[in-house]
Amino acid sequence: MYRNSRERPAIVLAAAAVAQFVVALDMSVVNVALPAIRTSLGFAPLDLSWVVHVYALTFGGFLLLGGRACDLYGRRRMFVLGLTAFGLCSLAGGLAQTPWQLIAARAGQGLGAAAAAPAALAMLTTTFAEGPRRVRALGVWSAVTAAGGALGVLAGGLLTEYAGWRWVMLINLPIVMAALALIPAGVPAGAAPARRERLDSLGAVLATGGVGLLVLGVVRTDTLGWGSPVTWTTLAAAAVLLAAFVLVESRSGAPLLRLGLLRSRWVAGANVLVFLAAAGQFTAFYFVSLYMQQVLGMGAAATGIAFLPFSLGLVAGTVVATRVTVARTPRVSLVPGALLAAAGLAWFALISPDGSFLTDVLGPSLVTSVGAGLVLAPVAAAATTGVAAREAGMASGLMNSSRQLGGSIGLAALATLAAHHTGAATEPAALNDGYALGLAVAAAFFLLAAVVAIGVLPRRRAVVPLPQSTAPAENQLEGTPS
Repeated sequence: MYRNSRERPAIVLAAAAVAQFVVALDMSVVNVALPAIRTSLGFAPLDLSWVVHVYALTFGGFLLLGGRACDLYGRRRMFVLGLTAFGLCSLAGGLAQTPWQLIAARAGQGLGAAAAAPAALAMLTTTFAEGPRRVRALGVWSAVTAAGGALGVLAGGLLTEYAGWRWVMLINLPIVMAALALIPAGVPAGAAPARRERLDSLGAVLATGGVGLLVLGVVRTDTLGWGSPVTWTTLAAAAVLLAAFVLVESRSGAPLLRLGLLRSRWVAGANVLVFLAAAGQFTAFYFVSLYMQQVLGMGAAATGIAFLPFSLGLVAGTVVATRVTVARTPRVSLVPGALLAAAGLAWFALISPDGSFLTDVLGPSLVTSVGAGLVLAPVAAAATTGVAAREAGMASGLMNSSRQLGGSIGLAALATLAAHHTGAATEPAALNDGYALGLAVAAAFFLLAAVVAIGVLPRRRAVVPLPQSTAPAENQLEGTPS
């Protein structure tokens, strides 16, 4: 059954899916357009990467805050505010005339996404009770997440080549408006919390600062290197803030992230798994795109079109995983999916400077994408199993944070690794070797994800719907398996 009779579940699902699609799209749509952006706005070479990094920084840094705000101030309210901010900043980015204007717009997009993404997932978990209906709804959500990331490369290539780079920002506007138009038709405002809790301001500052410094320290290794004092100082400061965050949350009566959530093997295991899987998937998008353009010499539009099989494989994997998870447990799909994705990326690591799309890209694209789809669909169900409705935003923010941090940190670390391996060489053979190394390590990420699924996630299904409750926080997971 559904949690709220006033809601129209199909419209809630459509609104959440459209919003998640545009957030995922924006993670990759800009990448192919970077050379055109640099030429148009006059970016310095070392500053251009901030068009990508600043989005990851603000999105990842504010997700826990956005998720908790959904629980305290209303999921629909945060969904609308986040999407509106995202759309306005997309417009500002499309009209940008200087580098700082575009970077500021990208930062604003990240803030909007940090509110909208956990709100979208929380709307689903509070509309659909645990069981087959929730699994199917989360399967759709996962499919559009995967498709948005993959189609972003296609859209970025086509728009850059045939319409201009500004449209990689402006394309978000009609998608955002479509999601917002669905809200009045089927998503009620929701009842006010039984007791008004204060936002954990200190926890929010520590979490946002710690996560932000962690992402900043890693992404700047592409220019500073891992041995730089600045890098180690930044990472040390991040560690101190995050340790302080854990201490504060353990003593807070109304925490930003209730640490008791992590006592659930479903929640803890799914978050570690999604961190590793996102690191592998984001890396695959990045290195395969560069391989096709800089080694095989394919144009932006051709590179985007070449990602269509990847997109189709992701959707196929999520469809299969959804059906399996409805009948069994998420673990049954997660283990073979992670192993299949690892095998596909290991195949990708055999790329050759004399290769072609048919011999070096198509086959591993299909294997990797189907495997990734088998992982992405059930992991959201696993990460929200046994979570009470009043903490749905908290759990959603945590899972989105894990995914975003995994993608940002994994990609930055492996891009730096590949760059150091390549050195100053620019010939295709040297670049090929660096990309192959990065893809091999990405395969190891998915292999570790399979180990986590086997060793941490419970074997038995846990479909104990926990109704919305005002019980003390420490009792919110009493139906969760150990």
